Amino acid sequence: MSRNHFAVLLFALLGLSACTGQQDAETPGTFRAALLTAGPVSDAGWYAGAYEGLLLLRDSLGALVSHQQTRTPAEFDEAFLSYASSGYDLIFAHGFEYQDAAMRAGERFPNTTFVVSGGGRFADNVVPLIFELEEGSYLAGMIAAGMSRSGVVGMVGGVAIPPVEGTFLAFEAGARTVNPDVQVLESFTGSWDDVAAAKEAAVAQLGRGADVLIHNVDAASFGVFQAVRETVAAGGTAWALGMNRDQNDVAPDVILGSAVIRIPESFLETASTWQTGTLGGRPIYAGASEDVIDFVLNPQLLDVVPAELVAEMTAVRELIRAGELTVPRVPFVEGEPGVR
Repeated sequence: MSRNHFAVLLFALLGLSACTGQQDAETPGTFRAALLTAGPVSDAGWYAGAYEGLLLLRDSLGALVSHQQTRTPAEFDEAFLSYASSGYDLIFAHGFEYQDAAMRAGERFPNTTFVVSGGGRFADNVVPLIFELEEGSYLAGMIAAGMSRSGVVGMVGGVAIPPVEGTFLAFEAGARTVNPDVQVLESFTGSWDDVAAAKEAAVAQLGRGADVLIHNVDAASFGVFQAVRETVAAGGTAWALGMNRDQNDVAPDVILGSAVIRIPESFLETASTWQTGTLGGRPIYAGASEDVIDFVLNPQLLDVVPAELVAEMTAVRELIRAGELTVPRVPFVEGEPGVR
């Protein structure tokens, strides 16, 4: 699917979300689920996956659903208040930044359950949903180092929060298993959605010799992919790697593969657990062993990735899935070693 086609599809889905939000108050007794995102669900990544998850709850569980984009802490509080006061049962807040507002809302609305993707704090009705994406980015690092001709790879991030820092730590560790001498560049733009800033950071890393780039941003990923494409168009050699969602079809000519979170399936499992009355009071960890986290090679570029490298990455993936290899991560959840 092309980027433009994807954007049109998501725009249409957004219109559906707005309509469902108006229907909820008129249908008492029905399971109601809401989603808060801090950025647009047309990002082809983190937020798009969450929105697909919300629609999966509608289609699989018959839930009435609604979505709001909220950018500031004040808007977080207002949205939680609005949804909880309107009788929503389950509210997904998709990002680490929502955790404090969710804790406040949880105290005020004990009969509503708040699920915070990547959150670090929890209560009886506030549940962190921890995607162990570092397991996918570790595999991405292996591919990056194996495909790099220059021995330099790069990482472009949005905001330096622990979940993102963890994916970059694992990416570097994975790269060094293939090439112990690989040089890894890292930069943070301070924004998840600033396409121009991400492109500028990517161009700077390419200028320093990096020839494989990974990102951990949202809509800003388009800037990273564009920088790589322009380098190739100018006669250079460069590759990109997707993150958070299967982005292989966003720029299929330059994306070797994607570190994937299967967010929709994880949302469905979380909601199903909530329906049994057993959700709450502890974090949920979702990783490769649950088939939530994976690294997916771009089928259109399989012929450019050496078979030996694919085999090496596949073997390591199986070790991670079996629990025989622990990938480096940055702890940030209450109760974890080193976290107060």
